[in-house]
Amino acid sequence: MAGIYLHIPFCKQACYYCDFHFSTNQSSVDEMVSTMIQELDLRKDYLEGENIETIYFGGGTPSILEGKHIRRLLEKIESQFKISDSPEITLEANPDDLSRSKLAELYNYGINRLSIGIQSFNESHLKYLNRAHTNKEAINCVENAIEIGFDNITIDLIYGIPFENEDPWPNDIATALDLGVDHISAYCLTIEPQTVFGKWLNQNKIKPINEELAASHFNYLLEKLNSNGFEQYEISNFCKSGCYSKHNTSYWQQKRYLGIGPSAHSFNKVSRQFNIANNAKYIKALNSGAIPCEVEILSNTQKVNEMMMTGLRTKWGVSLDEIREVIPGWETKNSSILKDYTQNQYLKLSNNHLIITEKGKLLADEIALNLFLDE
Repeated sequence: MAGIYLHIPFCKQACYYCDFHFSTNQSSVDEMVSTMIQELDLRKDYLEGENIETIYFGGGTPSILEGKHIRRLLEKIESQFKISDSPEITLEANPDDLSRSKLAELYNYGINRLSIGIQSFNESHLKYLNRAHTNKEAINCVENAIEIGFDNITIDLIYGIPFENEDPWPNDIATALDLGVDHISAYCLTIEPQTVFGKWLNQNKIKPINEELAASHFNYLLEKLNSNGFEQYEISNFCKSGCYSKHNTSYWQQKRYLGIGPSAHSFNKVSRQFNIANNAKYIKALNSGAIPCEVEILSNTQKVNEMMMTGLRTKWGVSLDEIREVIPGWETKNSSILKDYTQNQYLKLSNNHLIITEKGKLLADEIALNLFLDE
């Protein structure tokens, strides 16, 4: 089973923390969709006839698209690829885009999973992040989506946001739980160099991320979601029984996927492709029949390092059998550090899988990097 990712590179406004590729100039939306359809034509053989289990509209802000755009893209995918009987079709959305009529339209066009970027239910935090919606819009959009028939909804939250008086984080989690969604993704606020926050940090207008606050928020999140029946199946992702994001899980489990649109990535287990992160250049190249991308052929070392980076973030861990198939003797090369991490209970071995422990979760990326092999 494989997936298709569609990068919609438009937003109403720039959130101060975001470093994804997007433009706030929406004048080329129609042309962009037509160009993405051209790319789907040119890359119809990339997945070699494998069944498509997931389709994911990401961005950017895919909920900016009109229904006709979504219909065109889905119809093209259905005409060019083999689709499984019940594919997961996700659309990332901002609450201010999700009117009842828009929700009904999305539902009728086959979108069966919503990923709603709420980030916070606190008005001052929404302004701090430069989000376009309000607390009321966030709550209303989830309630309306459920009433219309969406039964697969995830919401995004951000923790580690500084505050002046009372900490809003407990209320954010309580509100999310009250809404009754079955999946929550929670990410620590980060400050990337090319963002507004990055520039403000350099100008001393804001302070660096408070790591102690972020860790406190994360631990509170774990406690509350666990006590309310959520399973942490990936460092930042929590769900009720069986309600995993199939699309994101396919990334972590190294399944094939095709990325369409500017800045989109693709993976076929042999190589990665990276589309150009420039809307105008992307459109110009496709109009001349070229795919504007870089291709990186993966070495065996890179393949194993990626397995480690993605797999250790999940509850399933990393299969040592799969690693041995690529690099025999991998454990021998890492024997000292593996012994250290297991003896200190950061990692455990279960059913021949290397799995991060509760103690190790806050250090998952660091642990993976320390287990990387050099070329």
